[in-house]
Amino acid sequence: MELFATTLLLGLALALTNAAPVHQQDSAAEDGDAAVPDRCAGVEFDAITPDENGHTYFFKGDHLWKGFHGPAHPSKMFFKELDEHHHLGHVDAAFRMHNQEDQNVHDHIFFFLNNQVFSYYNHTLEAGYPKTIQEAFPGVPTDLDAAVECPQGECMTDSVLFFKGQDVFIYDIVTKTVKTKTWHHLPVCTSAFRWQEHYYCFHGHNFTRFNPISGEVSGTYPKDARNYFMKCADFGHGGDRKPPKCSEVKLDAISVDNRGRSYFFSGPIYMRLDSRRDGLHAFPITRAWKEVTNGVDAAFSYTDKLYLIKGDQVYIYKADAHYTLIEGYPKTVREELGIEGTVDAAFLCPNQHTVHIFQGNRMRDVDLTATPRIITRDVSLPLSDIDAGLCGPDGIKVFKGSQYYFYESPMALATSRIAPFAQNITSEMMGCQD
Repeated sequence: MELFATTLLLGLALALTNAAPVHQQDSAAEDGDAAVPDRCAGVEFDAITPDENGHTYFFKGDHLWKGFHGPAHPSKMFFKELDEHHHLGHVDAAFRMHNQEDQNVHDHIFFFLNNQVFSYYNHTLEAGYPKTIQEAFPGVPTDLDAAVECPQGECMTDSVLFFKGQDVFIYDIVTKTVKTKTWHHLPVCTSAFRWQEHYYCFHGHNFTRFNPISGEVSGTYPKDARNYFMKCADFGHGGDRKPPKCSEVKLDAISVDNRGRSYFFSGPIYMRLDSRRDGLHAFPITRAWKEVTNGVDAAFSYTDKLYLIKGDQVYIYKADAHYTLIEGYPKTVREELGIEGTVDAAFLCPNQHTVHIFQGNRMRDVDLTATPRIITRDVSLPLSDIDAGLCGPDGIKVFKGSQYYFYESPMALATSRIAPFAQNITSEMMGCQD
């Protein structure tokens, strides 16, 4: 069953990453123009950035590729002022701004060339641009190699990482201050890209994944970008996968942390849902929570901490820039929650202190403010063997197989004697095929 669920989720994820289907490969030329670059030949990108709609653009010279498959187009087709008014043959760097405190710049794309910066939104050059880099980003050098946004929660503050050689200039968006680091262990990046909370330094036709705070590289790198970020003949790490039918989706756990990051878990992998405009992708659970090696039975968030339960063990992670296991964990379910046995599912409503635990056909409420923990309610339910639960502003969803049951509140769930009408998981919820 776990292998079946894993295969389904991988199929769903890979089909939704904007990766090309097998029959549609990148083209080396457009309209017979041999000068059009071919990224399958091994291109060193000048810049990579998503736009406000989540479409990713790969730049080379005066051409770009929109998305992870398809042919190159002249950049002026999408950002016409770059060519019509400023005659740029290329861009040095680009990134999409993350600054939710200032909607005047949030989700704008910034392009850099020599000592100038251009700001775009909805593919239109913002009034007052171009500006000098010093005017828009004081302390950031000219003639950059790469740039990438780094939101608070992944970096310590909302920041932009600017690369020049092996020096990294970390620009704090709020204070407009710069800290400089030198990352000798990272290749010189000609472009950089943030995708699904992961950070990639592109160099030549390869990429290296790095930690945006330390620059640390974990795993086996470099890797060929043609295997991961585009569809090319004789390359690829996936295959011709289509999203599974929604009737085949099965969750092991689902949770939203205090930073608004929502995840669902199935088998040994997880997927982040709240960033779906940039594409969906499955990753091994051990990539984010390395100590949890055999999947997840239940998950919930409480006071900037993410609780993951597997078997009789509870892992608690501090939901900081990167998840860190709290010292002394894992502990047993009995030690941490005061209940016996394994857990089928759990949920906790925002700004509440009671976690609702499903075991068989029972729901047990545990007061997380009490030490030792206290079971405040223990009720029988008209449902059993629940897979996952999620509490949000609209109410509670209790998942079982490919369906879910909706309740207006924990009280409505606790006092129910007849299960409500089962509703099907939809493509809007999970990206599956209805």
